[in-house]
Amino acid sequence: MSQTIFRVATSGQGLYEFTRSVNEWISGQGVSQGLLTLFVRHTSCSLLIQENADPEVQTDLRNFFQRLVPPTTDPSMSYLTHTYEGPDDMPAHIKAAMMPVSLSIPVLNGQLALGTWQGIYLFEHRDADHERQVAAHVSI
Repeated sequence: MSQTIFRVATSGQGLYEFTRSVNEWISGQGVSQGLLTLFVRHTSCSLLIQENADPEVQTDLRNFFQRLVPPTTDPSMSYLTHTYEGPDDMPAHIKAAMMPVSLSIPVLNGQLALGTWQGIYLFEHRDADHERQVAAHVSI
């Protein structure tokens, strides 16, 4: 059993891949088979396993969720009351409530059992820069 914290720097809304960091950490743990659990320690971002070959996928996901849950300055969001942290804050909480905040990934033969085009992403829902923390736990 091993644990660590990954730090993911963000610069506004979007998907930030950190698969390489996770792979490097898993390689150093000497685990041939197990289960990796990742958990983001924030309420305004999410974790996703998503395609890492075509960046248009990330753009389209970001645009879809921006359209689905616009900032509180949009007239369609006038019913929201939590607005004192900025127009992107409550929409960020809504997006995080709709998407996963934890992931489980099998470890097989010392490698993450991700598909060919899959990567691990932190999906930042806020406009400002942040340093997000993702707790990792691998069990045998």
